[in-house]
Amino acid sequence: MSSAATSAPAPVAAPAAQPWLKPGQPPEARAEAAVAAMTLDEKLRLIFGYSDQAYTDLAKVPDDLVSPELKAYVISHQVKGSAGFVPGVPRLGIPDQAQTDASIGVRNSLIPSTALPSSLATAASWDPEVPRAGGAVIGAEARATGHNTMLSGGANLAREPRNGRNFEYTGEDPLLAGTMAGALIDGIQSNHIVSTMKHYAVNDQETLRTSLDATISAEAMRQSDLLAFEFALERGRPGSVMCSYNLINGRWGCENDYLLNTVLKQDWGFEGFVMSDWGAVHSTADAANDGLDQFTGFCCVGDKPWFAPPAFNATLQSGAIPERRLDDMATRIVWALFASGAVDNPIRTAPVDYAANAQVSQAAAEQSLVLLKNDGNLLPLGHVKSLAVIGGNADNGVIAGGGSSDVTPVGGAVMIDQHTYLPSPPLAALQHELPRAQIAFDPGANPASAAALASKSDVAIVFVTQHDSEGSDGSLTLTANQDALVSAVAQANPRTVVVIESGGAVFMPWLAQVPAVLEAFYPGIRGGAAIARILTGKVNPSGHLPISFPASPDQFAHPAIAGAGLPDGTPAHVTYDEGAAIGYKWYDLKGYRPLFAFGHGLAYTSFAASGLTATADGRSLAARFAIRNTGRRRGKAVSQLYVAPADWQAAGWEAPKRLGAFTKTELKPGQSRIVTLVVDPRLLATYEAANDRWHIRAGTYRLLLGDASDAQMQTAEVRLPDSIWSARHPSFRPSTKSPAQ
Repeated sequence: MSSAATSAPAPVAAPAAQPWLKPGQPPEARAEAAVAAMTLDEKLRLIFGYSDQAYTDLAKVPDDLVSPELKAYVISHQVKGSAGFVPGVPRLGIPDQAQTDASIGVRNSLIPSTALPSSLATAASWDPEVPRAGGAVIGAEARATGHNTMLSGGANLAREPRNGRNFEYTGEDPLLAGTMAGALIDGIQSNHIVSTMKHYAVNDQETLRTSLDATISAEAMRQSDLLAFEFALERGRPGSVMCSYNLINGRWGCENDYLLNTVLKQDWGFEGFVMSDWGAVHSTADAANDGLDQFTGFCCVGDKPWFAPPAFNATLQSGAIPERRLDDMATRIVWALFASGAVDNPIRTAPVDYAANAQVSQAAAEQSLVLLKNDGNLLPLGHVKSLAVIGGNADNGVIAGGGSSDVTPVGGAVMIDQHTYLPSPPLAALQHELPRAQIAFDPGANPASAAALASKSDVAIVFVTQHDSEGSDGSLTLTANQDALVSAVAQANPRTVVVIESGGAVFMPWLAQVPAVLEAFYPGIRGGAAIARILTGKVNPSGHLPISFPASPDQFAHPAIAGAGLPDGTPAHVTYDEGAAIGYKWYDLKGYRPLFAFGHGLAYTSFAASGLTATADGRSLAARFAIRNTGRRRGKAVSQLYVAPADWQAAGWEAPKRLGAFTKTELKPGQSRIVTLVVDPRLLATYEAANDRWHIRAGTYRLLLGDASDAQMQTAEVRLPDSIWSARHPSFRPSTKSPAQ
């Protein structure tokens, strides 16, 4: 059963004087009518939000910043332990916004929650139905525990492999990342609550995240980082976008006219509202005029009250912000509440079926874990008589990432070295799946002791962990002497399996010594069970990497992380001169061979594609082929279609090829299916900033079909005519930026 917050009141019946409360009308019309009925004070309530600390600290804030009436309302209505709160307008039936983190589950220290696998893990499923189902679960839990706004949907690309938040995001490719993030958002909002899309934009490292200025061309952004957000927006339709801490081309993310007004609201037609990350606002007039709609996260004495009612009202009265801009801000916020169904379906606390939700999380992990290596078909474990399980705190649970995604799991977290382990021990799961095997555990602190156990076991499984967290960037080198542990065990037993629990890529100096490696990422509340079922063959692995694993630091686009070692808040700068050549595109461009390539993943069966054909109609491009299970086990094939101009440099591309489309197909042994994939025209084009348009250059284009970015590919060719079209979506709301800005 859930721990419940105070139930929201039932919606007020819509009298004739309040037509915006009548369901069935377009959300645009309802929002405009509601805002037209608001007083100035009511509009100002909607644009200023409070952090979780407001419950204890807001009373200390001077009354001339936040009125006693507003303080009392916030303190009495806020959900304890939530991420934030924005007062609604009860007089008009506009609900409060009770905000909760994050993309992996409901983060509230007072409420147990289902922890999904990390977003990077579910991106490895290459099946948007996986994050969509997970989103539906955590969105339902958010609603059942008193929240109607979820700060989820991270779509930043894994441009920097050491980024401490890569585990919250969805990979290195715009199509894959945007598709998977959009599916999560869609699942969350299926519960009639608002989801965000974040952290917009080019927020690709945690080091000095609040003071780093990222320089990148508009062309490169639109073909990489921003294209991922564009796909996520189209597929998820989020009610809100959260702007980032960093500067982009000299302008803060939360007062960036180009990103917020020109791209998001004009070109993409976004009708919802832009909320700030906590502490990411630096002004009143500039932020509002350049596209920020809602300041969130105010709590305490010392916080800058940029959008507090007195400060904002004073700026309005001075004329620095036009009144129509405030109306637009309020309209966007209310539009999201109407469009999501949050107004017509007010949140009500309810019991949560945590057991059923854990099954969804386990199913997600089972589709997402990636078998990287399996020499000699060591896996799945067959009639193994003795098994050594070593390291990784596998007797306690599976590790989770830190920061705003660190949920309080059902059953309670196991805290080890200040890191959260979810209570799903792989050791117990393996004992359950292999009841006849003699299974012994060694914590791995002493490589010699672990090697001794491994030497007298049929198979050794070494669990290694790497903790990543919001607020810091990590290293791809395993910590705490784990590389030496793996080497010692592998030397003692040539039948050694390594299971990696990590936020992203790691180096593997011992790779040649071990026959089998399983990448588990952060596998969620039932991660131990998922790992055991894959290792024992109860589940056929079907995950494929959503990121490249570099072989060494020499393959990084940026040898050092910008600003590393400097005090927090120090101004720093990074130039992304690699442009849109991120991940596998960078490797192709430089001729590097990664440790494991983007899209790589093995199974306990085999698949074969045949008969690839391509057809073009204007700028539309489609591929058709057959995929067949040629092995002896039921499994899921991930078909990856890449596109490549015959002369990529003449076409103005950033790299020789791009991912154009993908699909996942479940097949029984011997079964085959015909598959058709359509390539989005933007993936064949370059962006031309001078005219704000996409351009496909006439010529021959190859379609490359395989199961990884470095695999042997089937090919087909097609000729495309020259094609140019506007980057502005057909339907959009005009910007309300002040003419004075």
